[in-house]
Amino acid sequence: MKELGEYLQDVRRNNGVSLEEAATDLNVDSLLLENIESANIRAFKDMYELRELVRNYAKYLGLDPLKIQEEFNDFLFEHTSKISLDDILEAKRKKEKEDSLENTKKIISPYTKEYKKKIRKLPIIIGVSAFVIAIILAIIIIKVINREPAISSELKGIESYEYAY
Repeated sequence: MKELGEYLQDVRRNNGVSLEEAATDLNVDSLLLENIESANIRAFKDMYELRELVRNYAKYLGLDPLKIQEEFNDFLFEHTSKISLDDILEAKRKKEKEDSLENTKKIISPYTKEYKKKIRKLPIIIGVSAFVIAIILAIIIIKVINREPAISSELKGIESYEYAY
């Protein structure tokens, strides 16, 4: 990876492109490109994203992306093949042990019915409806109480007569 990173860096410099300019054009952080050029693969969590970034970077620099991707795949194979078989088997045993512990916690039988707590919608609907009705009734009662009493035409005549004197 170190050779590939140095090669990409040399091509970038020979093209007269700064690291920041390349990062802006590729819409990535310049630190990512710097890590590729310095072969700092630990900065990347996902090797597939790293591979895609290397391919896009090679294409940006005018290189054959398939050739660069093959070189990266060779590095990736070499890097991942350094994991010992014992480590792989140990990881597998650990995973199986975790799975078995998880399965012993709860025994599932086809004859056992699993009850899930259901959210009952009917009480919620009734409660919300009662609340809305109570609000409407309160508004109606307030309007009735605050309404001015209706005055009949006979009373209107008497009132106007009383104000005249």
